[in-house]
Amino acid sequence: MGQVEQAINVLKRGGIVAFPTDTVYGLGASAVDDDAVARVYEAKRRPRHLALPLLLSHISQIESVAQFVPEIAWRLAERFFPGALTLVLYKAPGVSSVVTGGGNKVALRVPNHPVPIALIQGLGTPITGTSANITDGPSLLTAEEVRRQMGDRVDFVIDGDCPGGMDSTVLDVTGVMPRILREGAISRDEIDRFCSTKMR
Repeated sequence: MGQVEQAINVLKRGGIVAFPTDTVYGLGASAVDDDAVARVYEAKRRPRHLALPLLLSHISQIESVAQFVPEIAWRLAERFFPGALTLVLYKAPGVSSVVTGGGNKVALRVPNHPVPIALIQGLGTPITGTSANITDGPSLLTAEEVRRQMGDRVDFVIDGDCPGGMDSTVLDVTGVMPRILREGAISRDEIDRFCSTKMR
């Protein structure tokens, strides 16, 4: 059995898995398993009021986790998904408040990497896509770094490469104008140029 198949089985049993993405190593649990999501918070030592981003396998899944999706969000998704852009939208009613830290917004991304896509498709639900590191520490790019820092707090680590090597850019599109919450792999200039063109 391959590593991805093993990881899917771990996720189905409520476990948490570290995996390579197009940006940095991610830490995944089933987004519909509150106990598993809670373990992600514990493994990262992440405060529970800070939301966890979700990874989707395709742009068509956006409306399963978000509502009131504005036109500019769809255009951004069409341009930058799959890729290193995370969009913040109002969460759909079915998204657990455990994932969103008790808030009414959800961050989502479609990664440009076959491993997380295969995990999501094999599991049949979105997975958490937070970075596989201790909160406030540097993002990790190799399986060995993850094993060394996270230890037995993670149930399974998939070996692989993170070609981007930089965190995603996080863009809140719930307001009148898109607002960058974290500049990452996609530059502020690129976002500004795209939004100014599309919103004329």
